[in-house]
Amino acid sequence: MCTLIVFIKQIQAMRILLPAVLLVLCTTACAGMQPDFRNDIFDGEQAMLLVSEQLAIGPRIPGSPEIETTRQWIEAKLRTFGWQSERQCFDKKGIEVCNLIAAPVGQAGEGGPGIVFGAHYDTRRTADQDPVYPELPVPGANDGASGVAVLLELARVIQPKNLSSKVTMYFFDAEDQGRLDGWDWSVGASYAAEQLSVKPDMVIIVDMVGDKELQLYLERNSTRELSYEIWTIASELDFTGFVREVKYTIIDDHVPFINLGVPAVEIIDFDYSAWHTTADTLDQVSADSLFQVGRTLQVWLERR
Repeated sequence: MCTLIVFIKQIQAMRILLPAVLLVLCTTACAGMQPDFRNDIFDGEQAMLLVSEQLAIGPRIPGSPEIETTRQWIEAKLRTFGWQSERQCFDKKGIEVCNLIAAPVGQAGEGGPGIVFGAHYDTRRTADQDPVYPELPVPGANDGASGVAVLLELARVIQPKNLSSKVTMYFFDAEDQGRLDGWDWSVGASYAAEQLSVKPDMVIIVDMVGDKELQLYLERNSTRELSYEIWTIASELDFTGFVREVKYTIIDDHVPFINLGVPAVEIIDFDYSAWHTTADTLDQVSADSLFQVGRTLQVWLERR
């Protein structure tokens, strides 16, 4: 009988302790699954996760429910990282187009934009370069999601109090619909440039920067001196994805700002075999490539 009583008391004790033990175990396990926001160094793996989350939404075509979901997702991420954002919406061919303009909490509305980082978050409506399925939409892993991921991860790691310049981020809508149904390229960026009351100090555009075979050549329309600054930092960091040679002349989101006389740089890998095809998927993107671009920009910004 005494043995039975002891056994019953042990069971009762376990019933009391077990929930607490399970809570500790669950908390520990779940903590391991969450992003580590304590690290202030750009993290390529976290950027890769941001790419995959965009792909999970689906193609982000202007005017679609998916692009609205993407806007809300970007806005939520920015809030998490201590940034505030506003929408800059306008009508284009009967479709609502919305740029997102973001700055660290406490800096929005102060003076001009300062240094602008930009990326487009829309994806191309049809994969017109695809040899098999040209009528399908582009998934946009590299062409769209990679640039957004770099900006968001930069928003996480940037410490505004340690910078000498104000930083503003633009997430452009309707960049990638050129030559489709009479659309132009860089619709969102062109509108943003037209609406400026104060010019930025400089503009850095990142587009298609996640290619696992990264080759970032200097671009002819970009401001040469500013380009050299960034490529020099990459060289100091031993990042081989930056190639200090001029190769392409590209019309992209930096051009509307160049036309205003603002120094601007396009960071883009145009040697991307999956460009505007259905093969622009997550397996084409590398965390290391995202790290090279994001870390280079972080170091460049901290040294200004």
